Amino acid sequence: MVHVLDQAQIVSMLSHYGYWAVFVVVALESSGLPLPGETVLVGAAIYAGHSSNLEIELVIGAAAAGAIVGDNIGFWIGREFGLKLLERHGSAIGVGPDKLLLGQYLFSRWGGSIVFFGRFIALLRILAAVLAGVNRLDPVRFLFFNAAGGVIWALIFGCGGYFLGAAVQLIAGPLGWAAFAGALLGVVLLWRYLKSHEGRLMQEAEAALAARNARR
Repeated sequence: MVHVLDQAQIVSMLSHYGYWAVFVVVALESSGLPLPGETVLVGAAIYAGHSSNLEIELVIGAAAAGAIVGDNIGFWIGREFGLKLLERHGSAIGVGPDKLLLGQYLFSRWGGSIVFFGRFIALLRILAAVLAGVNRLDPVRFLFFNAAGGVIWALIFGCGGYFLGAAVQLIAGPLGWAAFAGALLGVVLLWRYLKSHEGRLMQEAEAALAARNARR
């Protein structure tokens, strides 16, 4: 993935803006922009371990807050604009009303796990919140799994950078891309499963929609 910030810019941002740099970059990445939020978090944690200018507790707090706020922005964008765009033009790319209904049904079942584990996977970290919004994941459920994922992610990589130093970057990068490769394989397997069970899943989705409308 190509990021718009290089290593020198990250160091400069941390030295000038400290916790705000961590919060803003993580928040923007979480809302859907290709920024190196994880790298900034680890860099700030390493800086805190070698300097008295940053406190690791506040670095972790800034990263967790940025992850939660940014994901909520991405969720709102997906819910308010992404869904409307797909409803209007989705058929042109093969995403008609039936596919939208199926996507919403699948997110109602597994959306929490997607949001939580997506925080730890390259690329999906940028897209998970927007996809959750597009697919109408329950906002309260989204908030819970989003907050849990953001806090645990910030703790793991913040403490890793603080205690392990630069060595954690050698681990974090390969692990992130390994997780992405695993997620990509999972997407392929999931696509094959959906294609072979699409009829049954559509019936379940329509039944769930009818039951939800009946409760209103």
